[in-house]
Amino acid sequence: MRLASLLLLVLLVPGALAQGDVDTVLDDFHLAASDADFERYFGHFALESIFIGTDITERWTVEEFKEYARPHFEAGNGWSYVPEERFVYVAGDQQTAWFDEILHNASFGRTRGTGVLVMEEGVWKVAQYHLTLPVPNELIYDLVDMIGGR
Repeated sequence: MRLASLLLLVLLVPGALAQGDVDTVLDDFHLAASDADFERYFGHFALESIFIGTDITERWTVEEFKEYARPHFEAGNGWSYVPEERFVYVAGDQQTAWFDEILHNASFGRTRGTGVLVMEEGVWKVAQYHLTLPVPNELIYDLVDMIGGR
């Protein structure tokens, strides 16, 4: 019984540790944006990553996103999204993780972030981040009409 319990603990801890590492990276990712810390923020991105913003036109490679963000960060104007709730899932090989989170922003209220992290040289990096503004179902048709979606 003891050996089985010990084996189970050894098998479960790496995933729990990886999940905690992902949480730490995402928390600092958001904090770096709030601090307008360009190098720290973009240091969390994978070499080949994509940022998808709230507007349909906002699908950027990391290099394109840097061009957009640089003047804002240089002026000290980052963006603050405070995590309220997060779910993290780590693949069995501990090389890929995906998440969804609810964030709070002073201008937009509650938003949702989803994404994928990959392990690069022993460090979790954001390979894709997607920021959305959740729309209550009872408002969806009015919103679709407003943006000319039908």
